[in-house]
Amino acid sequence: MFSRQAIRSIRAAAPQRTLARAPVRSFAAAAPAQEVKPPVAVYGLDGTYATALYTAAVKSSSLDPTARALSSLKDLCAKDPKLTTILNTPTLSDSDKSAIIAELQKNVGPAGTNETVKNFLATLAENNRLGILEGVCEKFGQIMSASRGEVELVVTSAQPLDNRTLSRLESAAAKSPYVGQGKKLKVTNQVNPDIIGGLVVEVGDRTIDLSVSSKIAKMNKLLTDTL
Repeated sequence: MFSRQAIRSIRAAAPQRTLARAPVRSFAAAAPAQEVKPPVAVYGLDGTYATALYTAAVKSSSLDPTARALSSLKDLCAKDPKLTTILNTPTLSDSDKSAIIAELQKNVGPAGTNETVKNFLATLAENNRLGILEGVCEKFGQIMSASRGEVELVVTSAQPLDNRTLSRLESAAAKSPYVGQGKKLKVTNQVNPDIIGGLVVEVGDRTIDLSVSSKIAKMNKLLTDTL
């Protein structure tokens, strides 16, 4: 979908234009001044952009459509390997970037037309940071989960877990002091055959490693230290 041929087609069908700089400068400062403190700190360059986007969305009262747009962009990046390759291309011209942004907004739908999202994408493009789009979407999702009172429960297993097992784990984790009273659990099952068996459970910033691979590693270390 995001092949170079598609980009050339877009450029041929529309008048050439470059990215306007004025919207970029207004990305996080266009709305009336007010103190906005994200509910959780996220780090890294993608975290910096995600925090700025959250602040801009709150100030412009566009948080919900922005969240929907970022969720759609995250899914788009995950489903289209070509998109990641293109976004990380260092030689994109301004016309290429404009074509990519237009295609991204088209795929996101109505939520991608709000000014906060448009300025955010323009900012990434102008700063040659389109390659971190997926990371920004991930960090923004973390901020939104915190704002909704959600605590992420990530269960990693060697094979997919059935719904009954996930429900039992969710019920057990809900009673944990690490979740907190009144918090909602957001359960995700990740599959990693490398753990061999068992589970790795992550609740918020806590990790419980019950994997077979971890037990083997501990046993090997014990044998090495002993012998």
